[in-house]
Amino acid sequence: MNRYDDLRARALLSRIGEPGNLRLARMVDQIGAATLVDRLFAEGVAGVGRADLAMRMHTVDPERELAQAARLGIRFVIPSDAEWPIQLGDLGQPDTQQECGGGVPIGLWVKGPLRLDQLPRSLAIVGSRSCTTYGDSLAFEIAASVAHAGVPVVSGGAIGIDRAGHRGAIAAEGQTIAVLACGVDRTYPQENAALLRHIGETGALVSEVPPGCVATKSRFLVRNRLIAALSVGTVVVEAAIRSGALNTLRWAGSLNRVVMGVPGPVTSAQSQGVLERIRTGAANLVTSGPEALELIGAAGEHLVTPARAPARRRDALTRRDQQILDAVPKCTRRPADSIARAAGIAVLDVGTTLARLHRGGLVSYGDGGWQLTTGAGE
Repeated sequence: MNRYDDLRARALLSRIGEPGNLRLARMVDQIGAATLVDRLFAEGVAGVGRADLAMRMHTVDPERELAQAARLGIRFVIPSDAEWPIQLGDLGQPDTQQECGGGVPIGLWVKGPLRLDQLPRSLAIVGSRSCTTYGDSLAFEIAASVAHAGVPVVSGGAIGIDRAGHRGAIAAEGQTIAVLACGVDRTYPQENAALLRHIGETGALVSEVPPGCVATKSRFLVRNRLIAALSVGTVVVEAAIRSGALNTLRWAGSLNRVVMGVPGPVTSAQSQGVLERIRTGAANLVTSGPEALELIGAAGEHLVTPARAPARRRDALTRRDQQILDAVPKCTRRPADSIARAAGIAVLDVGTTLARLHRGGLVSYGDGGWQLTTGAGE
C-alpha cells in the first residue's frame, strides 16, 4: 500500500520539484505519483538521477501543506479532479517540449471562485511589461471586447500588457485568470496588489508552485506554457525582439493554438518582436477583439464584417455617367456642349445623362449651364 494517496503524493512532489521538470512529469505519467513517492523514500539520495528530489522530501508534510492552503482559501487541483482543465493534457505531447521544460503539471494551486474546467474557450493576452500607451489601450479594448462576448481572458498578472488585459476583462464584467510564477498567496508584482486581490476574489489565481514560493526567471518561462495551454488562442500586444511574451507565442504554436499579433509602429522597439512574427507568418494579424474572436470561434461564429468606406451617391453610376459627371464644373456653370467636349462624349448623350443626374440631385441647372451640387464630387 502506498504511503500517500494521489492527491497528497502530488502535493509533496509539487513542493520538492520545480515546475516544468520533464523528468518528474514523465515518471509520474509512467508509474503514478504515489508509487514514485514510495520509491523516493525507499531509495533516498542514493536513487540514480533522483537525489535532488529525495533530499528535500523528508522536510515536507503534504497533509500540512494542503491544510495550510485550505485555510488561505487555496485548493490543489490534480488531473483526476472534475475541475482539472483537460486541455492541459496537450502538454504531454513530445513535440510540445521546449528548452525551458514542459510536461503536464503535477497539479495546480488555485485561489478564487472560478473553476478551471469552465475555461473551454478562453483567450490569452500577453505582451511587454514596458508597454506604450498605444499597447495598453489596445490590450484593454481587446480584453474588454472578448470578455463581454463571454470569453474568459487569461494572462500572467504582470505589469504592462498583462495588467491591461486583466483590467479590460474586469471592466467588461467578464472572467479573468492570472497564471503566476509564484505562489498564489504572494503578491508579485507589488504594483498589482489590488488587481491580483480582486482576481483572487472574483476569478482565479493559478500557479504550478505551492503557496509561499517566490517567482524566478525559470518559473516565468515554464509558467508561459500554462497560459498558452489553458487558452484556445494567444494574442501578443507589443513585444520586443527578446520579449518573454514571445515564449508564450512559441508555446501556443507548438500546442496548435491560434497565434495572433497586434501590429504596432515599425519604429517602436516594443513592437519589433510582434511585427517579425506577423512578417514570417508565425502569427495572424489582428487589430481588435472581434477579429480575435473570429479566429478562435467555431465556423460561422463571431464573423467580422469587412471594413468598407462610406457609400457615396456616385458609386451606383455607370462608368460613362461618372465620366460625364467628372466633366461638370464645381464652381461655375457650363452648357451641355462644353461639358460634352470636356468629357469626349456626344452632346445628345450628355444632355440625356445630365437630365438623369439632375433627377438624382448630383447636378443643378441654371442661367443656361450645369454645375455640380454640394457633395456630388465626393
